[in-house]
Amino acid sequence: MTHLSRRALLAAATTTTAATALTGSAAAAAAAEPAHGRKLRTGFERLAASGYAQLDGERVGIVTNPTGITRDVRHIVDVMHADDRVDLVAVFGPEHGFRGTAQAGGSEGYYEDPATGLPVYDTYQKSGQPLADIFTQSAVDTVVFDIQDVGARFYTYIWTLFDCMQAAALAGKRFVVLDRPNPVTGRAALGPILHKEFATFVGREPISQAHGMTVAELARLFNGEYLSTPVPLETVLMSGWRRDEFYDASGLPWVPPSPNMPTPETALVYSGTCLFEGTNLSEGRGTTRPFELLGAEGIGRQWAAAANELGLAGVHFREAYFAPTFSKFQGKTVGGVQVHVHDREEFDPVRTGIGLLITAKRTWSGFAWRPDNWIDKLTGSTQVRTMIDAGAGVDEVVGGWQDELNAFRAVRRKYLAYR
Repeated sequence: MTHLSRRALLAAATTTTAATALTGSAAAAAAAEPAHGRKLRTGFERLAASGYAQLDGERVGIVTNPTGITRDVRHIVDVMHADDRVDLVAVFGPEHGFRGTAQAGGSEGYYEDPATGLPVYDTYQKSGQPLADIFTQSAVDTVVFDIQDVGARFYTYIWTLFDCMQAAALAGKRFVVLDRPNPVTGRAALGPILHKEFATFVGREPISQAHGMTVAELARLFNGEYLSTPVPLETVLMSGWRRDEFYDASGLPWVPPSPNMPTPETALVYSGTCLFEGTNLSEGRGTTRPFELLGAEGIGRQWAAAANELGLAGVHFREAYFAPTFSKFQGKTVGGVQVHVHDREEFDPVRTGIGLLITAKRTWSGFAWRPDNWIDKLTGSTQVRTMIDAGAGVDEVVGGWQDELNAFRAVRRKYLAYR
């Protein structure tokens, strides 16, 4: 009875309003740290330093993957499992799996983790009541989320976050988000806004293509704007992180969040060049530079020349040839471009992606959209595809989403927790 009463009090104390007050205070403390000698501490580091106070007395399950690591590259599941102060009873694996063995569009299924003996439940492609049933079956009281995001709407981990929050609300569970940096900064929201009729697992709700938020900020946004039943939410913010910082300023090791996100430089271009998944060109999967190498059979040097003529800020394009080891054009030598960012402060990944689509279509007669119009799911509407097909230039395409983007920026601003 005492435990149930405590749960009720916790639920009441962690509504969206209370969570906003809590995280706002933490953000103020983080912002007050001196600019010199500043050390970033992740949400997990701050949780552990508190003796796991926010998990006290709770049976805990954690949604994570190989990026859920400490500064000395131990996995947080291994750390928590070995600590008597945490009652960790379950792990929930997203796309690619908890230990990261699956390629894009795959997961690891249910199994017992050999390192800890913990049950690992598969969340991939599960949402709503079926996912709530998994949380109920696991007998957890609190679901914790700790996954490194890369800042793009179509990177599926943020929608794993959304689906798990929704399912936790249905199952009557608490939800705790441990924050990590946005590796491409949190300076700005960029790109088109998703229209709800194009909602899929690469975009559930109307946010921008590059959202410029951390996962904790997104959780607050989801809870405040998009979940019909908000979940009892707590966020453990970072200290020492600033919105204008790229990942290398964090001092944290980089673990690829998915097999085709090998470096922070990949993340820098991804929110623009991932649009080539919606075409018949290779987006560089099967190479050592996915999303930086783009091409197809029959493309020559004309594309790189045309892309460079656009004068896009912070980026050059090199004529490139490569042979993907899997995915599109597997084993074939293709021509195209390599994206070289020379000034990341000025670089706009979404504008760059649009410029590359326009010039690819103009210089290569074989250009085609995927027959299922996947590009519309990635961009969030038919607008980008139809404008490019009609011959629009970069400024015209980018200008087409500005009103919706400005409206989203106003909503986003309410949930930002860092300076």
